[in-house]
Amino acid sequence: MLTPRQVSATDLRLVPGALAAWGVAWWLAAAGPGVVLAGAVAAAGLLALLGALLLVRRANPPRGLGQCLLVTACVLAVLLGGAAHLVARERGGAADLAAQGASVEVVGRVVKEPVEVTNPWSGSSDTVRTTLELTTVQGRGVTAPGGGQVGVLGDPSWADVDYGAEVRASGRLLRADPGDRAVASLVASGPPVETAEPLPALRVVNTLRTDLLTASDGLPADARALLPGVAVGDTSRIDDELDAALRTTGLTHVTAVSGGHFAIVVAAVTALCALARAPRGVRMGVTGLVMAGFVLLVHPDPSVLRAAAMGVVGLVGIGLGRPSRAVPALAAVVVVLLVLDPWLARSYGFVLSSLATAALVLGTQPVARRLAPWIGRGPAFALAVPLTAQLACAPVLVLLDPSIATYAVPANLVAAPALVPATVLGVLATLVAPWFPLGGVVLAWPAGLASWWIAAVARSFAGLPGAKVPWPGGPLGASALALLTLAALVLVWRWRRVAGLLGVRVPWSRGSGWPHTWRTAVRAGVREAFAARRRRATLRLVAAWVVVAVAAVVCVVVAWPRWIAPAGRDVPQDWAVTVCDVGQGDGLVVRTGTGRGLMIDVGPAGDAAGRCLDDLGIERLDLLVLTHFHADHVGGLDAVLDGRQVGRALVTGLGDPAEQAEWVLDDLADLGVPVEVAEPGAGGTLGDVSWEVLQAGGSAGPGSGGRGPVLAEADGGANDASIALRVVTPQLTLVALGDLEDGGQEALDRTLRARGGDASVDVVKVAHHGSRVQSARLAATLSPVVAIVSSGENTYGHPTQEALDLYAGVGAAVLRTDRCGTFALVVRDGALAVAGCRDG
Repeated sequence: MLTPRQVSATDLRLVPGALAAWGVAWWLAAAGPGVVLAGAVAAAGLLALLGALLLVRRANPPRGLGQCLLVTACVLAVLLGGAAHLVARERGGAADLAAQGASVEVVGRVVKEPVEVTNPWSGSSDTVRTTLELTTVQGRGVTAPGGGQVGVLGDPSWADVDYGAEVRASGRLLRADPGDRAVASLVASGPPVETAEPLPALRVVNTLRTDLLTASDGLPADARALLPGVAVGDTSRIDDELDAALRTTGLTHVTAVSGGHFAIVVAAVTALCALARAPRGVRMGVTGLVMAGFVLLVHPDPSVLRAAAMGVVGLVGIGLGRPSRAVPALAAVVVVLLVLDPWLARSYGFVLSSLATAALVLGTQPVARRLAPWIGRGPAFALAVPLTAQLACAPVLVLLDPSIATYAVPANLVAAPALVPATVLGVLATLVAPWFPLGGVVLAWPAGLASWWIAAVARSFAGLPGAKVPWPGGPLGASALALLTLAALVLVWRWRRVAGLLGVRVPWSRGSGWPHTWRTAVRAGVREAFAARRRRATLRLVAAWVVVAVAAVVCVVVAWPRWIAPAGRDVPQDWAVTVCDVGQGDGLVVRTGTGRGLMIDVGPAGDAAGRCLDDLGIERLDLLVLTHFHADHVGGLDAVLDGRQVGRALVTGLGDPAEQAEWVLDDLADLGVPVEVAEPGAGGTLGDVSWEVLQAGGSAGPGSGGRGPVLAEADGGANDASIALRVVTPQLTLVALGDLEDGGQEALDRTLRARGGDASVDVVKVAHHGSRVQSARLAATLSPVVAIVSSGENTYGHPTQEALDLYAGVGAAVLRTDRCGTFALVVRDGALAVAGCRDG
């Protein structure tokens, strides 16, 4: 008698199709429409061939044919959806105008909440970033459909634009990077003009979110900042310090409003419906409306879309009387969303959300079963949830931040009880505040207390020693962490077999938890238990553990220096110059002795430059050169000064921006660091390293006595006031150009030519992060062997292809911190070489 085919507990048949669809979507997001259409034709042909083969061999189909058919169908669906998107982008006018750098006027709807951005030069939040879904674009005498989204960088007036409003704006279009969701970037030349209000539903959402901010105004600082983020994903009040603490402890998901928040809200609604004894149809309708409303409230970000789509699949399953399994539902959702928006494949939020969901579905129960005999069922389940999510997401998180959050699991455990009341009460406060402000305030206070607890947990764990362990970044670092995690899981899962291979006899049965003798130790005393263990010990057991201990020590001794090194860096002992990866800024160190150095600029705000010096073992800076006072060159000063001696500081004579120059000088004065204003021709010797100021804009004004810079704004002249420094070591000669613009570079070139002789050098730190403004004559005069470009993620287009081509054209090997990370220059056997560049 035939019996129905048994279905495994975990149905993974859709998983290969989802993974293949993800890979294809990632590729096509940066491809041209012609190539994608050709791929779609090929996939359709393969699908037809497989379908014909299945029909011919349907009585005895080849093994795996059905799976191949399913994978091909998923790939074809994504290719067709992606081709449609790319054709629409191609027909729009934004891409062509951006390629020309044209000045345009655009009309579009705001699809991202405006966010203030810190200006790397002034240090103030005087720039706003948002995104428009273009309707039309007009430029070069042509009006055309937009063709997609455009990222906008505007002045503070953009902060007042409502989400969902239609606006008209003017500015310059810049080309977007390949694979970006936005078709171009718009640098707005003025404020936007609202041409249409948001849709009624979005107006309601905007009111709700604004009134939540009002209701939470009276809360303590951390509660006031975090509550809107926990409830509706509004992170506008979270400062950099709290944001860093959340990242360090793996708690950023509390403000991401992804699957966890969605599950909390839907669970609360479902429980209320159950208490009201509502029939199935009513419960489905109410839950569906709540899900739709919640998506609008928090805005349809990738992780929210994934959670909402999962909820829809679940509701359909309930309606049909066949509740869907979580893994095939997740796989189906991934395929559908990638068809609708292939750029989700490149969204870290979407990747992390999907990975965390898959890990929770597949790993929570097995991990909890393993832990239960040791710590009990309840604690085991509570620990399994953050543990599985963290293990799954850690390799992807390394791509965002090359480090490991050491205390992420315990921090999530301690913070978890507060997330439910913070979310539920925060959403209730949001809904109540517009029509009953006092009620909104009353609900906001307990929600704020729960949010304060989450912030307190983040700050406490982030302040512990070793809270953030550096790890190599990039694909190699992520792959290494994934393999290490997999090996650790296999070791833990098969530890009895591993123990047997090592000759260790396990005296207790599988699944029994703590051994009997250990339990006896709790009751009878540690001494008796250890005596019992010693009596059962054998020479083979002792030898095995000695081997394991020696191997562990060898691994730590060999691997630890690499583990604690910043991403992409392997600085050798004989380094001459190290270029610190400080993001969008400058930070360069010249070695002047053991534990000593000369540093040129300290990067933007943060501890990147300080950590770089720590890793190099720099305890004293014989000379600290601050080429000018823009925030991307002086912002990291506190971390550099912390715990280090500084012999003296050399600064430019123009204190622009005045506010930043003032606090820099105050910080140096508070620590007793002598400050000198750079003058052309000034120089000195530090051990076997000599330095000379080639050029320095600005001067000590009347009344300053030459002791400090003039504190004044200079209408953009701060860049050309940069100190240009020449450093000569026994191994190489280096020139650092600060942020010199065209005029400053041309003046320096004239100075070098007037001196006569060979002005060529070994290394040049390229001016202004590789901006478009570069002097071809200065590049030819310096004729470096190596050109260093220090840059990070930015909206200014740094480094430009023109700058890279210019220095490559004079024979220089161009090294970029945004590609290499932190790297060092060494000289061996008379040859200049680079060490630690992860880009090769």
